[in-house]
Amino acid sequence: MRQLIRRRDLLAGAGSALVLGTLDGCRPAMLRPDSSERIDLPPLRLDTDRITAITVCTRPFRAEGPRLDVERIGEKTVVHNYGHGGSGWSLSWGSGSEAMARALATGERDIAVIGCGAIGLTSALLLQRVGARVTIYAKELPPNVRSSLATGIWSPDSRICLAKYATPTFKQTWEEMARYSYRAYQSLLGLPGDPIEYFDHFFVREGVPRPTRRRDPADGRPPFAQLAPELLSELELGHKSYPPGTHALGERTLNRQTWMMFNINAYARLLISDYVAAGGRIEIAVFNSRADFSRLRQKTIVNATGYGARALFSDESIIPVRGQLARTVPQDNVRYGLSHKDVAFIPRRDGFVFQVLGDSDYYGYGDDGIMPDRAEAEHAIKTIAGLFA
Repeated sequence: MRQLIRRRDLLAGAGSALVLGTLDGCRPAMLRPDSSERIDLPPLRLDTDRITAITVCTRPFRAEGPRLDVERIGEKTVVHNYGHGGSGWSLSWGSGSEAMARALATGERDIAVIGCGAIGLTSALLLQRVGARVTIYAKELPPNVRSSLATGIWSPDSRICLAKYATPTFKQTWEEMARYSYRAYQSLLGLPGDPIEYFDHFFVREGVPRPTRRRDPADGRPPFAQLAPELLSELELGHKSYPPGTHALGERTLNRQTWMMFNINAYARLLISDYVAAGGRIEIAVFNSRADFSRLRQKTIVNATGYGARALFSDESIIPVRGQLARTVPQDNVRYGLSHKDVAFIPRRDGFVFQVLGDSDYYGYGDDGIMPDRAEAEHAIKTIAGLFA
């Protein structure tokens, strides 16, 4: 039994029965209270003066899901691999496998990959593993790419598409990508630097139940697809409930789940190191339009430009979804996460992250602003710090 989560679950878990890390799933899972077992949650040393950075990213959401088709542009064959919403890291290996198959089908073995984020790096590595010669062309390298600003949680259906586009064919493709990616991540556990690891996450429930977090806004827009409960239910880990008196957070109930986490800085370094060690090249390049692809020597190109594809390909189907993280100094003795009210805390080793998620999945939807909001960051820190007051 294994665990997967979706971004919406970071807050949904604070109020009732859990399923696949969520309270809004279609079937309840049993929470097993055990008043005889105590859990030790070392207190967080939190204050707004411990904020080391405030980062903002724009997730590349497409209502119909990621673009994985093949396009002919002049003498080049372009394999598209972008538009994964909040699921880029989570689906990267499976999505990269889809792109790899399409690229190899052209018969070429000298292949260009545009973009050096989560999707570009994994696509390049998979191509290398089947004998292709790969060159990555990118304007920016980690940690200066958008995917380096992600929360770092295994969440394969976080804003992956709108529910009305989740056809049987799409569901099958998504499930194959998710399972492929999950298997890949199991092979990365326990490596130096802990690029991938598991941790216990606790949803904090106050004495008075709070309103259920909405999955869709009040203006009638269709909800995001919820594919994990339907298609990957057997990957669920057990859950446990800890009543007041079994922990140090006062008269609250804690609902525990176990999640997989990416320590993105260490993980990105690992991917780049493996790629270069296998003979891969990285060239700094700027592409202002599709016509710029003509200057590449490769005839087959994997386009993994993420949100950048909106401008590069005039793809108005890409909708920005703003997300902000407040980063703080990590603590060696803290290896657990918390969701409380409208804030999630993730104990990344490369810096603790705190995120305000709002009251629905549409928080940040359509917002391409990248200016940090200090007030939002301080609200996130104070909300979690209040648990230890």
